[in-house]
Amino acid sequence: MDNKAEVREFLMTRRARISPADVGLPAGVNRRVAGLRRTEVAMLADVSVEYYAKLERGDIAGASAGVLESLARALRLDETERMHLLDLARSADGIPTSGRARRRATPQQPARAGLQRTLDAITGGPAFVRDRHQNLVATNALGAAFYSPVIGTSGRAPNLARFQFLDPASRDFYPDWDLFAQMCVGIMRVEAGRDPHDRAMQDLVGELTTRSETFARLWSAHDVRTHGTGTKRFHHPVVGALTVLYEELAVTAEDGLRLIVYTAEPGSPTAERLQLLASWSTAVPAAAPTAVGDHPHPSIRAEDAT
Repeated sequence: MDNKAEVREFLMTRRARISPADVGLPAGVNRRVAGLRRTEVAMLADVSVEYYAKLERGDIAGASAGVLESLARALRLDETERMHLLDLARSADGIPTSGRARRRATPQQPARAGLQRTLDAITGGPAFVRDRHQNLVATNALGAAFYSPVIGTSGRAPNLARFQFLDPASRDFYPDWDLFAQMCVGIMRVEAGRDPHDRAMQDLVGELTTRSETFARLWSAHDVRTHGTGTKRFHHPVVGALTVLYEELAVTAEDGLRLIVYTAEPGSPTAERLQLLASWSTAVPAAAPTAVGDHPHPSIRAEDAT
């Protein structure tokens, strides 16, 4: 990915979404641009028009922290967008975002024994680890049953982004499909900004862009987001509607891995259905392994859960 192009398009899309009224400026007449003009952003950021124009061309290398913070305020960036801008600037300067050199992508290996045991110790809800490329690296037993529509039978490492945009089953699994699509692309945008030289990410983005018009449209919007905590809705083929709370934690021992745990309100219908799903997963022999790469897709029938 071209860092200059990423910077240019990110700044232009952020500028285009802000109206003069949003920042207390008169709209005037005969405006030919959507959102703010470059001169208005420069004024708000307290930099020269020439310097801002240079930044918007993608020449962000060497920009000071003070300038970047002023620009973030002028463009009304939220915290995720602000960090994305800083990541793009660090990449332009050749500084690893994490403070240490990133390991190049290698073929997916089974999860470390300690990490897998940690997942297995979580029995109160589905738990899984994903990497920066949206691969499901490992799950606990309930997580494998929960994500059985994603894991499938292809033998290829299950990938949340490919499932989202290329598998029609995702429309049933995600009742809020459009929201999930925006979240998926926003998270990938953040990761791409952290390491623009990640070939595996480049290949994944290229594949999805050519095969999914929706992905291509969302990717071109340059919106970014991070996970953290919140509520999600699913419709599982075995137990039906599920509304879960999620928490995401960084796996600090391995850069780019995230641990996500889903839980349900005690006594809720979702809690009962997760218990039913746990019973189903132990009753179906094919669902027993928890190393994601080894999962066949169990035959899914509602009567197997009873």
